Amino acid sequence: MRRYRFGAFEADAAAGELRRQGMRVRLNAQPFQVLCMLLERHGELLTRDDISRELWPDGTFVDYEHGVNSAVNRIREALGDTASSPRFVETLARRGYRFVAPVERIGGSEDAPAPLAAVPELPEQTAVPVAPEGTLFDGILASEHELPKTSYPVVQTLFVLLQVMYLSFYVGALANLAEIEDLMSPLPRATEVYLLMIVTAAVLIPVRAFVLTAVLMHAPGLRGKFLKLWRLLLPLDELWSLAPFLLLHHINFGLALSCTALLVYSPFAQRSLILMGAGGVKREASAAVR
Repeated sequence: MRRYRFGAFEADAAAGELRRQGMRVRLNAQPFQVLCMLLERHGELLTRDDISRELWPDGTFVDYEHGVNSAVNRIREALGDTASSPRFVETLARRGYRFVAPVERIGGSEDAPAPLAAVPELPEQTAVPVAPEGTLFDGILASEHELPKTSYPVVQTLFVLLQVMYLSFYVGALANLAEIEDLMSPLPRATEVYLLMIVTAAVLIPVRAFVLTAVLMHAPGLRGKFLKLWRLLLPLDELWSLAPFLLLHHINFGLALSCTALLVYSPFAQRSLILMGAGGVKREASAAVR
């Protein structure tokens, strides 16, 4: 059985282990088996039928579409990859998947280790459309491999504090509605702005409670779930970066503006902290030690 190196990762087919820069990455048996199939046939189409025959050779598994999709999603989550802008696993519409990153075989005697070139582009008719916002985000935001290595307690504490900060904004605003209504009264469309604040605060309180609970409990798959949720939270978090202006009865305009400028970065800080291991690295590290 061979070992494969791609990017910062190394997959050991014999040991059934995926590692990133020496640290074991949690990946269950079936997704790892699919990953090995993709690595073995890098640059080639691997159909869902090919995968299902390998995973369930006796043909007893009925809902193989869901099973294959779930396995690929787990692979992407472990690699920090996305379907919209893949760096490793690419979806070929209605056909299957292929591994698009250069791969180096570092085990086995049949083939000499040699890095493989990137695969050619797909024909236009099979290309998977990419959402415009995904292209923008993935081109600007830092990837997992570009972020510094930081201890688990640091990233976990910072992420939890950010969630508590947002919760305090929402609860504080709802607890001082009369004062805030008076503050907003000179604004154009003051009623609409006031109602928007109430609705978003009421909606975001359970969302933040979910995120806070998930990270404290090390919920499985938290990173992938949060990265999906992050795109939805981003515009609301940027809106709530104006929260310091709700305190203009107590602070001056300059201080409120300074705090708002810092809060504009807060959503991006949360994303970076999740990629750096908030909510999950401690468990993966302990698994590697065992």
